[in-house]
Amino acid sequence: MFFRFLIFIVLIISLNADETSSALTKQKMEVLQLKEDLTQFYNKKEKENEEALKSIKEIEAKVEEDKKNIENLIKKNQELIKEIRNEITLKTTKIYEQMKPKIAAQVFDQMILEGKVEEVFDIIIRLKESNVSNIMKTLNIESASILTFMLENFKKEEKRD
Repeated sequence: MFFRFLIFIVLIISLNADETSSALTKQKMEVLQLKEDLTQFYNKKEKENEEALKSIKEIEAKVEEDKKNIENLIKKNQELIKEIRNEITLKTTKIYEQMKPKIAAQVFDQMILEGKVEEVFDIIIRLKESNVSNIMKTLNIESASILTFMLENFKKEEKRD
């Protein structure tokens, strides 16, 4: 009887061991499946991140290209504005060349009173010397002294260059 009891206990232990082994195998399979799922999820997210990064870099490159295009347009526009201003100054200079010195001086006095000293100076430096001296004679004293000072500084700067 003891022998039967021993066989019965061994049988129960072996069945219990099979159940434990089966449970461990099942858990191991679940862990392996979970690992596979996580690996797939990670790979999917990594691919999405790479695509997003690629997209961001493409957008960044386009922004840089657009920025360069805008800078070129600004530069071209500034050059055009400069050309237009020079053309206006040349035409204005021709007009003042043909004016009587007294009238030109009155206009210059008024412009200087309005704070347009730089514009007057730009015209003066383009006029013929004989016209400048005739205009300077008829300018009011304050305007003539301002322009004389500017002309002296202009000539000093030209000598340095």
